[in-house]
Amino acid sequence: MARELNRTLPLTELGWLKDSGFTALRVPHDYGGAGASLPELFGLLTELGEADSNLVQALRGHFGFVENLLNSRDVQRRERWLARVGKGETIGPASSEPGDAKRAEFSTHLIRDGANWRLEGTKFYTTGSLYSDWIDVGATDPDGNRVTASVRRDAPGVEVLDDWNGFGQTLTASGTAHFREVAVRAEDVASVEQRFAYSPGYFQLFHLANLAGMGRAMSGEVAAAVAARTRTFTIGNADRVSQDAQILAVVGQVRSAAYCAGAIAQQNAFALQRVFDARNDEAVAEEAAIAELEICQSLNVVADLIIDAAGRLFDALGASATLKPNGLDRFWRNARTLASHNPRVYKERIVGDYAVNGTPPPPQWKIGVA
Repeated sequence: MARELNRTLPLTELGWLKDSGFTALRVPHDYGGAGASLPELFGLLTELGEADSNLVQALRGHFGFVENLLNSRDVQRRERWLARVGKGETIGPASSEPGDAKRAEFSTHLIRDGANWRLEGTKFYTTGSLYSDWIDVGATDPDGNRVTASVRRDAPGVEVLDDWNGFGQTLTASGTAHFREVAVRAEDVASVEQRFAYSPGYFQLFHLANLAGMGRAMSGEVAAAVAARTRTFTIGNADRVSQDAQILAVVGQVRSAAYCAGAIAQQNAFALQRVFDARNDEAVAEEAAIAELEICQSLNVVADLIIDAAGRLFDALGASATLKPNGLDRFWRNARTLASHNPRVYKERIVGDYAVNGTPPPPQWKIGVA
């Protein structure tokens, strides 16, 4: 809370996570990682979200990059990058672009430089890249193909700004990055089409696990505040708020929302694990579609539970709970910000279209001018 109030970037905390091996959770043991399953990963991400939801979101792009490696058929690329991640190196994302960017291609582009490349362009929503060792940048090559180019964050020509000004998730470093004639090795360019089959659901589940963790945090804070409160109203039900049945019911509602959100997110993680286990089978596309539907069905339920609980918790406390030093508003702001990603307004339509017409979920969406 103090870091959010003072806008202190979590550089130290992310360093702890790297040193502990957290960022290599999914990396196989042979490369220095923990070899964690997807349910184990998302369970730990929920715990991290309880501590600080900014940290989970800041690592979302990194873990997505690792998941892509685990599914890659490019043996040399996979081994090279898994070894780096196993040693503690992290990778941030840079895909979305500001302004009138087109849906069909990236304005950021690669220019041929002998056997290698030069990268030019500007990105926004570069969540966590300010904290990363590498940045994986979406770009268009001279033939019009969508690719990713991985560059060092401290490479000449790379400038990452801390200019994210959203009202929530304020410490995720989700702002602007400029790439000016940045040298890119040929081996660090890969096709966007190589993305793993369950990537839409995977990236969405990051938000659901994070929301579940946020629910746990608000549940704990409101319970502690009620237990410590000595002032009470004459129209209340007891001389101590901690004995007031109506106030206890509010605390119970917040706690129940957190529990259900966590249970749903964990169930979704098992669905993704089934896809990962089938990644080399012909049935992987069908398994991925089923998992995507499970997560689509869960998205609005989890988001509504936590957004509602983030507002409801104030009913258990007095007006003093709204004072800025208490920081309780951060739960609603952060939950509302997370729920604005990968627009949830479309998810129930996708589920209904499948239920009525058998239409599978669409592929990974893109945003931009048509």
